[in-house]
Amino acid sequence: MKKLRCALVGATGLAGQQFVAALASHPWFELTGLAASARSAGKHYVEALRMPSGMSGWLLSEPLPTRIASMPVVAGEALDLELFDVVFSAVEADVALALEPVYAQKLPVISTANAFRYGEDVPLLLPPINASHSNLIETQQQQRGFKGFIAPNPNCTAVGLALSLAPLVETYGVRAVLMTSMQAISGTGRSPGIAALDILENIIPYIPKEEGKVAIETKKILGQMGVPHSMKISCTCTRVPVLEGHTESVFVSLEKPTSVEALAQTMHTWKGAEVSQQLPSAPSRWIEVMDDPFRPQVRLDREMHAGMATIVGRVREDAVLENGFKYVLVSHNTKIGAAKGALLIAEMLYAQGLIGSSTNT
Repeated sequence: MKKLRCALVGATGLAGQQFVAALASHPWFELTGLAASARSAGKHYVEALRMPSGMSGWLLSEPLPTRIASMPVVAGEALDLELFDVVFSAVEADVALALEPVYAQKLPVISTANAFRYGEDVPLLLPPINASHSNLIETQQQQRGFKGFIAPNPNCTAVGLALSLAPLVETYGVRAVLMTSMQAISGTGRSPGIAALDILENIIPYIPKEEGKVAIETKKILGQMGVPHSMKISCTCTRVPVLEGHTESVFVSLEKPTSVEALAQTMHTWKGAEVSQQLPSAPSRWIEVMDDPFRPQVRLDREMHAGMATIVGRVREDAVLENGFKYVLVSHNTKIGAAKGALLIAEMLYAQGLIGSSTNT
């Protein structure tokens, strides 16, 4: 099978570097083009990453692939779309608003930006939950005149929450959700980020716009195509001094009564949409449920299943909510919540024939 040629826009940022690592040895996609801001254009990737101090700007624990290090970087506006089959976009929302529709005129665009997440003709895909929402792509193409399309990944905090709720929605129905997040500092990116003196020995009790994003996106993911789920969601989102991995305390009111044991088993055995089960980036289990009351712990559990699973623990009944239960989850915000999650979307769309159909063999 011939690999699809991929361009990466926003290649020098934290999310862009995550894409580089995720695509390094992918069986279906090959990274063949890099784009970034004008100040990086004309440099080899390794030089574009270099900081003013001379220190390498490669931020990941994985080594920078030698082939990618020597690749030239072009400006995002100068990307030659004829050379690629798909574009991965890891730019800020304002840049995405300008560039992604240009790319989508010709090619599929898989994005980590929130610029188009709330469009009525834009699916917010989380492959194990709502693979059928990709049917909305045809509507988007018709309405916007795109030959390609734009498919953004969901907010990283919504990803873990939605995955943990999906089997409960399917089996029992969900009326309402209360959630408090304890979010890693990597979720705010490298620039502008959070100053060390602000987060060290501290918890920041507010993340601008985050609570609204989580509520809207979770309902869009779990609803029918074009119709958000009717559940009520109330969130408090905080930032904590953890590098990677979001922890969430979740309270849920179900439509039907059940037991702690049955609810935990429902989560643990949930397989998700069939098309998602054989994708290269898919974990062997989407949700791991732990019995140890001291787990999950973000430092110990965020890398489980290569950072692509939601880890649930402390499943208990709740005496306040009707048919109430509560649990704690850990989800890897820079893996399934970012580039690897976006790559999972691309894999699903490829499997569905919506990416690279003209080059499939």
